[in-house]
Amino acid sequence: MIVSLHVASGAAVGAAAGSRRAAVGLGLLAHMAGDRVPHRDIPSRRFEVRSGAAVLLLVALRRGVLDPATIGAAAASAPDLEHVIPLPRPGGRKLFPSHRFHGWHREGGLPTWLQLLMAGTLAGIVLSGGSNRSGSAR
Repeated sequence: MIVSLHVASGAAVGAAAGSRRAAVGLGLLAHMAGDRVPHRDIPSRRFEVRSGAAVLLLVALRRGVLDPATIGAAAASAPDLEHVIPLPRPGGRKLFPSHRFHGWHREGGLPTWLQLLMAGTLAGIVLSGGSNRSGSAR
């Protein structure tokens, strides 16, 4: 799944979670689910990083840095950091389960244009919702 859709889906589950702790767990689960759905990837790392960062920044600015939607968005996108940051690879394999186990990440299926449309739709829903600008824990 493309990064912006990971971010947007994490924001959506985080907004529904009701707490920061639940937002982290649900964001990570959303990442795993997104990797399981057959999908096409965008070959431009620059586009992936910038579009994902833009959605995350918009959610943080609208909802607040400590809002569960922002936490969920960050958690859902964090596993893909191992694609750009050299992290330890025990046994030569990546760390996050959906990246580590052969066959979990499935190619084909959802085209990138549809994933971008879905990311924009989910982000719009989350951004139009209430905010927790005070930063208080939920």
